[in-house]
Amino acid sequence: MKLSDLDGKRVHFIGLGGAGMSGIARIMLARGVWISGSDAKDSSVLAGLRTLGAEVFIGHQTSNLGSADVLVVSSAIDELNPELVAAKKKGISILARAEALALLMSESKSIAVAGTHGKTTTTSMLTVALQQAGLDPSFAIGGMINRGGTNAHQGSGDIFVAEADESDGSFLAYKPFGAIITNIELDHVDHFPDLAAVNRSFLAFVNSIQPGGFLIVGIDSPGAVHLLSQIERSDIEIITYGESADYSISHLSLQPGESHARITKLGKVIGELSLSIPGQHNIENALAALVAGLKFGAPVVELLKGLESFSGAKRRFENKGSVNGVTVIDDYGHHPTEVRVTLETAKRFIGTGKVIVIFQPHRYSRTAMFVSEFAQVLGIADQVFLLEIYAASETAIPGVSSIQIANAMASPKVKFEPSMIDVVNLAVEVAQPGDLIITLGAGDVNLLVPLILQTLEEKIAK
Repeated sequence: MKLSDLDGKRVHFIGLGGAGMSGIARIMLARGVWISGSDAKDSSVLAGLRTLGAEVFIGHQTSNLGSADVLVVSSAIDELNPELVAAKKKGISILARAEALALLMSESKSIAVAGTHGKTTTTSMLTVALQQAGLDPSFAIGGMINRGGTNAHQGSGDIFVAEADESDGSFLAYKPFGAIITNIELDHVDHFPDLAAVNRSFLAFVNSIQPGGFLIVGIDSPGAVHLLSQIERSDIEIITYGESADYSISHLSLQPGESHARITKLGKVIGELSLSIPGQHNIENALAALVAGLKFGAPVVELLKGLESFSGAKRRFENKGSVNGVTVIDDYGHHPTEVRVTLETAKRFIGTGKVIVIFQPHRYSRTAMFVSEFAQVLGIADQVFLLEIYAASETAIPGVSSIQIANAMASPKVKFEPSMIDVVNLAVEVAQPGDLIITLGAGDVNLLVPLILQTLEEKIAK
């Protein structure tokens, strides 16, 4: 199927409110495609699509299909979904989410940002930097950029920036001109049995890059270095960033709310990088974005300006406010490495104050695999409250629970509390001026933020 094949067609989405699906729909709407879609519940994302002209249904039923010519479905949708079943009976063309995104990318000079960690932030940074350089790229990101408050856009330029999700191998649908691989670790153990399987998937991704294109790799990741040793392509340019790489950083300065570094290319200084967000990991993400921007011909000065203006992405160490000196942060981290980096950043951010974390493990399979790793990295925090596991699409695994993490920590500073109401009260009770409360996880733990802020206000009033 070609993009032009959608002209005059109606495209229906099952799970329209999802981050990836809504972004694809937003771009198709901007290109004049007739869009409809359904989701289990209403949301602000769906409200935004309605204003753009999408026909939105709440709940899943056969009649929602209407006269749809093409169906877009994510891997999270059950095979017995009535709309999917009906579409198959009618012989309607069915595209996986990744296939639909690949279709949008196909007529642009596209770059796909992949890696176990940092994809959303790096994709967002690259987008903002290219915008600053006046290139107006199209983009599709798995999270909302704080500036502009959107996850997707149909640009006027010929560049398409896309976040490439490796979680189920669907990123192999893309045929990008360029790619970034931030790092590689074992994750998504529901799909990948071991690190070797993850590596094979990333190698296939590298082999999907168009001849004459480029690959940017972060070599501070052992997994990415191993991947580099397996690549057998002479028809793409491979560029590295990190320590002793083609592009590297020096004079690193990490402040509570900002980060600075000097950027060098093959030992020669090319600029000074300043970010208004904390953390060395964000300096590294910005370096990857800078290298990609340079490959698209953008001036380094404009790229650095764009990166300096970057204010973050939703749920990525997002500052949600402060009440009586207690700062509330929300973060999407759900892998042990992400938890470690986030909590280290939180400790640096808050200084002498306590870091109080409310952690909600994401998926039974991931929790079962990383119990000891989670126990170790959560020890960075001063106080840990564990919610029960957020199942996502998984069925519970007997014996797998957040209690395992609490038991492995064997510390008085950890408490298992499955009640969301009670966990908020516990966190607020121990919080003092100068402390930080962070909600951490890829499930719905972020829904606690308004209640935390409200409870902090009530604590003052008492």
